[in-house]
Amino acid sequence: MARLPKPFIVRKRNDSKTYQVSLNPSCGLPHRVCLEWTRRSFRDFPDDLAGHRSPKTKAAAEAAALALIRRLASKMAEGSAKRATPEDVTVGDWIEKFTRIETSPRTGVNASKNRPYSSDTVDTYRSYFAAHIAGDAFCSLKMAEIDEEDALEFVTRLSVKKLANGRPMSGSRTFAGAVTFVRMAFRAYARKNGAWGNPFQNIDPPIVNGGRRGFLPEGEMLRLFGPGVLQSAMELAVCAAMFLSGLRRAEIFALKPDCLDWNAPKITVKNAWQNFDSSKKRTLGPTKGKRERDAPFDPVLQGAIKRLWAENGRHEFVFSWGNGSTPGPAWIHFNFPRWLRRAGIETGGRKIVPHSARHSLASLLEEKGVQLRYIQDLLGHSDLKTTKGYLHSTEATIRNIGSKISDAMAGKDGLERGTPGGPDKQSASHGAAN
Repeated sequence: MARLPKPFIVRKRNDSKTYQVSLNPSCGLPHRVCLEWTRRSFRDFPDDLAGHRSPKTKAAAEAAALALIRRLASKMAEGSAKRATPEDVTVGDWIEKFTRIETSPRTGVNASKNRPYSSDTVDTYRSYFAAHIAGDAFCSLKMAEIDEEDALEFVTRLSVKKLANGRPMSGSRTFAGAVTFVRMAFRAYARKNGAWGNPFQNIDPPIVNGGRRGFLPEGEMLRLFGPGVLQSAMELAVCAAMFLSGLRRAEIFALKPDCLDWNAPKITVKNAWQNFDSSKKRTLGPTKGKRERDAPFDPVLQGAIKRLWAENGRHEFVFSWGNGSTPGPAWIHFNFPRWLRRAGIETGGRKIVPHSARHSLASLLEEKGVQLRYIQDLLGHSDLKTTKGYLHSTEATIRNIGSKISDAMAGKDGLERGTPGGPDKQSASHGAAN
């Protein structure tokens, strides 16, 4: 008489002391459920079987496999789910996991790659969830039961909600951010739960209407560095870091002296201030891309930093006042429009903000023929697989721009001729206050 196949297969992993389980159709569960539980780790067991997640012996692993089969069969018999998935949680409970570093499934993924989770990102997720997602009927549904129609109804309700200014969310950055956040959470659930069908799979991400930041063409960039525009060593150094190195505000003021390679020359961007706009919650953390990258270190910026250190001394951070403190977001928001006015730059309906410096540098490099892939690496927008073959042409392009800036600065009193030029009283007060 032929032997009946076992309802499961338990194997010990070769690279560790942990076990894997595979369910066979002979266990009585539907074929699709068995596929979901093929070569799965015991650590994927649902919360009500948490005591079986770390079997130490094969006998314990087999007992755990039988407990899993009984649990899944019970769920199927109850008819409480369209799919007997490993983690049976509500939409709200699952999404809320991503609003805390301690519970987010992405924390472990990032940690395994030595990429710390950004507190800025978590704060943004938390605000989306609290203001626009929690309380919606969508959150009470089970992840195992959700379908595309439910997802579309949620997106529809979200799109007609009112923002603080009274406008509907549809088309706004807030709407795009909230939907993108939910899509990310559902992708994470799909990765964890095998053959589960992601209801957002065929729903396109929202497109933001309008609000695109403008940029300054080369001629206007040069005017920023003209006589009388940047009236202190700090202003010149920060402006050069923005337009010639493509650094974000939070990266500029987190830069430390050991990040400057004066011989190469280059800047190694390692850190950024998290929650930069909040002095109470501001902490030093990884860059937005969570990886180090190299940025150009043009002679104009080198000279400005030397002058800054001659005036204020050398401190923990490169861009520091004499007392060791660094300018905050209010300093840039206050000074950037003043630079535009002094340079006689008319925005003409363009949205020119401090972040426009990165757009300006990217547009200028692309115009000069630099490969788009390297521009993305330079600004930290991608996986940062730097192509060294592009480095020389990019540095040459930026040096050419820096040379033109030096010409534009020629004859300017103070900084270029070696005469110290400290920040004006109003600018200094903004820096000290932030």
